[in-house]
Amino acid sequence: MAIYIALSKLTDEGRKTLKNRPERIKEVNKEIEAMGIKVLEQYAALGPYDFITLLDAANNEAVLKMSVDLGSRGTVQLMTLPAITADDFIKALK
Repeated sequence: MAIYIALSKLTDEGRKTLKNRPERIKEVNKEIEAMGIKVLEQYAALGPYDFITLLDAANNEAVLKMSVDLGSRGTVQLMTLPAITADDFIKALK
């Protein structure tokens, strides 16, 4: 499994949905987990992105499929980034 950072930006439709049903955030996380991707942490954020989510996924293809699935709904735009720990980064440089 590998770690990914998902930066999420709500669309106007997504903001309407959350205003009316804030629990939708947790429902989407359950849908992500049903795709075989574990949601490790999630933060609401101020600035250009509305949510920062740490994910544990099998591979890039799993994250790609999740991104397309969620993005096709028209409620969120995603940027996903593969990540490694600082310790693993240091090991890779040695």
